[in-house]
Amino acid sequence: MHEVSDRDRVVETIREAFGSNEYPGDHFLQGSFEGCEPADAVGPFVGQEDWEAVDPQVLDNAGALNFFSEAGFRFYMPAYMVADLRDQLMTEDPVFHLVHGFHDIAVEVPTESGTFVRKTGKSAFVNPRRYGAMTWYDYGRQRLSVFTREEAQAIVAYLKHRRASDPDGLNHASIDAALEEYWLDRAANAPDRKNLVAHLEEEERFMRGVNPDFAL
Repeated sequence: MHEVSDRDRVVETIREAFGSNEYPGDHFLQGSFEGCEPADAVGPFVGQEDWEAVDPQVLDNAGALNFFSEAGFRFYMPAYMVADLRDQLMTEDPVFHLVHGFHDIAVEVPTESGTFVRKTGKSAFVNPRRYGAMTWYDYGRQRLSVFTREEAQAIVAYLKHRRASDPDGLNHASIDAALEEYWLDRAANAPDRKNLVAHLEEEERFMRGVNPDFAL
């Protein structure tokens, strides 16, 4: 009798949580339009309406996790998590994109004029000239709020597995902080799929009531 591994159980949890999600549409995958890099990174995903069918080499080489819209990020994240669990990623790290912004890291950098403490993570500003007082904690909570309760539960299972399979403990602090600061609460209290579907159906009925010719 074949024994199901913990990794296989996590993969199945991800499939169940994300399997019914609809493709956002070709025009709604890209989130940044500054320069040519975002289009180059997201381009290979245009028309890829089945996240399970995306070639792991495309996931690993495109660098798209930095440039997806929220819709694209939500739709393709399960592909990255499954590929990571199967050791099919060499450069992309979905863990980073799911935990960044909840743990502070400080490094002392000596210079000719003195030693400076450079921070990244939770309390660091994103880019004050453009985003004012927004920190990476603020940005992380906003970007990751696209996931439903079921999806957040699958992400928690993935992060816990990745932590357990990290004997050197390189990601332990960042994963622990993300779970405590965000994911465990999200997995318990976020809107679930049923509520999201009910809202969309109600919106469609409303729009048809306003305009009988309305079409999605």
